[in-house]
Amino acid sequence: MCRNITTLRGLEPAATPEEIEAAVRQFVKKVSGVQSVSKSTEATIDRAIQRIVLATTDLLNDLPLRRAIPSTEPPLRRKVNSIG
Repeated sequence: MCRNITTLRGLEPAATPEEIEAAVRQFVKKVSGVQSVSKSTEATIDRAIQRIVLATTDLLNDLPLRRAIPSTEPPLRRKVNSIG
């Protein structure tokens, strides 16, 4: 599950809040099966995303450094690198 979520631990420079949120959004979409947010799901999805963003940020901050950087970059970073 979630093959498309890129590893964020060990990035240089460290994962940004935007990269963390993008990965969390992918995770929540996959787990919930909700691909597009509607008025009936918006509050629940947003609340889940914010909780998981906090947990993910804590996780990344608390883990020891990796010996090697991940082999792939997060999508937001790839977009930035391909432009400039």
